[in-house]
Amino acid sequence: MQYKKIIDKIKYWGQIILLPIYWLSFITPRSKKIWLFGSTFGRRFADNPKYAYLYMNQYKKEEIRPIWITHNKDVVKLLNDNKLEAYYYHSFKGIFYCLIGKVYIFDNYSKDISFWLSGGATKVNLWHGTATKKINQDNKFDYYRHPRNKWERFHTALRRISDEKPSHYVLATSKNMAKILESAFKTYSSHMLVVGHPRNDILFNKGLKDLYTEAELQIRSELQHYREADKKCIFYTPTFRDSEDIFLKIMNMEQFNRFLMENNYMLFSKLHIKSKLKQEFADIKYSNIRYIDANVDPATILEFADMLIVDYSSIYLDYMMLDRPVVAFPFDYEEYLSNSRECYFEYEEYMPELKVKTMSELMSGIKQVFENDTYKDKRHIRRNYHFEDIDGNSSERLYRAIKKILDNI
Repeated sequence: MQYKKIIDKIKYWGQIILLPIYWLSFITPRSKKIWLFGSTFGRRFADNPKYAYLYMNQYKKEEIRPIWITHNKDVVKLLNDNKLEAYYYHSFKGIFYCLIGKVYIFDNYSKDISFWLSGGATKVNLWHGTATKKINQDNKFDYYRHPRNKWERFHTALRRISDEKPSHYVLATSKNMAKILESAFKTYSSHMLVVGHPRNDILFNKGLKDLYTEAELQIRSELQHYREADKKCIFYTPTFRDSEDIFLKIMNMEQFNRFLMENNYMLFSKLHIKSKLKQEFADIKYSNIRYIDANVDPATILEFADMLIVDYSSIYLDYMMLDRPVVAFPFDYEEYLSNSRECYFEYEEYMPELKVKTMSELMSGIKQVFENDTYKDKRHIRRNYHFEDIDGNSSERLYRAIKKILDNI
């Protein structure tokens, strides 16, 4: 462990030698027709960039050249095998296109593609959530952006170079959310693109052809099997936080499994990609309880969820597009507020659903909401606050917004 920490520090400070390359990348000629996409620090083919990329390939290939850049060679193979253009970021072609591509589209930071080659590119951050918890500059617990002393300021300086900049463009789902994200990303109001999430387009079944990893194909097949067997599929999708392990302490999984069996329900747990409990949940072995690999993109499976059990995660807002039953399970609400990030909204305001805190309440709540979902009207009001458009056309709006930016350069 100590050896790994030393190696990580060497890699971190070794990036200093890349600064001249970054400066030089500002003067390389860039083509407005080449749009580069990446996700999750280059590790996954997922989230908003994935669906924007698929849309551009399917509908805009005559106008632009969409290229996926990744740090994961398995992603390169997946896309190349499906006749889509993708390159490993350290390959000759990967470096070349990172230097000449004018548009960088990502969901964390430009390092999702290649920060050190990104000077002079127009950067569009699609983000990976809907900002319910305070993020980036608004998150006072983020010591990278809010160093607490001189040492932290020095230690995090190199990391901050590659963080968000005021010049970046940022996706928002509504004018209400644009105001929040303008503060979080410290950008200009004119740089907020109110277009909606491309990942939600797939939920409207408008002909966009999806592409799945092997893990996603496998879980989709399993979900389809249970749906054909007339079982209700319930997704448990907790957000990442320090107190998420309380779930395993308050739940009697054997008793809960009996409840599921008696009511013809299946529970699928889908953890946040940063969760520390992946192995603990994977080890839960019961007939009606299944684990979905955290790397599976939620957008590829959300259509199969007959109900969502959620706590604070913004996946709840994506699920609003389907307008299906939800039970809120904030069993650690007090701990969450004290140990995790502050929120932009009061929980009661953000989550207009039945709320339960114990396993007994959860079981009765699931049956109650399945039988009579009385929360639709309040849910619609909340959905309209977070989303300007509920139509499955977000990728098209994104394309037009970026083209307008390029036309004015």
